[in-house]
Amino acid sequence: MNIHIRRTFSIALILAAIFFTSCHRSNTLAPKRYPFTGRVVSIDIQAQSALIDGDSIPAFMDAMAMTYKIKPAATLNQLVPGDSISAEVVSAPEDENGRSDYWLENVKVTAHPTAPAAGTSSLHLPVPREQVPDFSFVNQDGKSISLGQYRGKVLLVTFIYTRCPFPDFCPRMSANFAQIYKQLPIDPALANVHLLSISFDPDHDSPKVLRDYGFSVAHTHDAALFRRWEFAVPRQADLPKIAAFFALTVKPEGGLITHNLSTAVIGPDGKIVEWYHGGDWQISDLMNHAINAASGFSPP
Repeated sequence: MNIHIRRTFSIALILAAIFFTSCHRSNTLAPKRYPFTGRVVSIDIQAQSALIDGDSIPAFMDAMAMTYKIKPAATLNQLVPGDSISAEVVSAPEDENGRSDYWLENVKVTAHPTAPAAGTSSLHLPVPREQVPDFSFVNQDGKSISLGQYRGKVLLVTFIYTRCPFPDFCPRMSANFAQIYKQLPIDPALANVHLLSISFDPDHDSPKVLRDYGFSVAHTHDAALFRRWEFAVPRQADLPKIAAFFALTVKPEGGLITHNLSTAVIGPDGKIVEWYHGGDWQISDLMNHAINAASGFSPP
């Protein structure tokens, strides 16, 4: 009996040691911090985040516009679009699913916006009820299409490029659209909804590449996919004006493309219903906006 007790006690000690070691190792994975400067483009109080046109962070990130969570959230009350800021980017280690998180802390305003000089303009942000220009593209079948041809439908638009290696960017947007695509034939309220993924890499994303990419992200080889979800690319000459309207930043870097994220719901009248910067939008929110737009709902 004593031997049994001793063995049980020994096993308990070993398990406790393993647990302590595991906790100690996890505690050593502290978030990394980087000095950050940039300019506030827009603020989303509800999401506790801001779209920031950030400067380059050596050894971490190129200059680009991105959505950042702001901690503490109360700091957002001190910011206005156009403010120049300094802060710390906090980059957390990957979790068990291989996803990492990042946010801004210690945000300080270093300069307030001044009146723009004559002939200059600020970054355009799509707003509800704004008419969307009739931009033209070539789709995965090599056919010319334009946004105007979707009048009468609700169009969900997001921007990607097929070579994007970052899980929280293009792959995440395509995975979200794939989830919405699966709901299209199931939910009668989505009968008038169409998906459009637009590449900003016309030098590489040919119709064949887009077609193969579409099959891959939708996990099907049924060409019926493209009746409800198309993949398209503009001419290189048209890309700047498309990017400018949708507040999309695109910068080729070392064979890849540094970019932000931009997703829009366009109503049957060809006007913006809702626009999302960054990738923090929820699939349910996008679908609700689409359903409301399809049923004749108009934002105030």
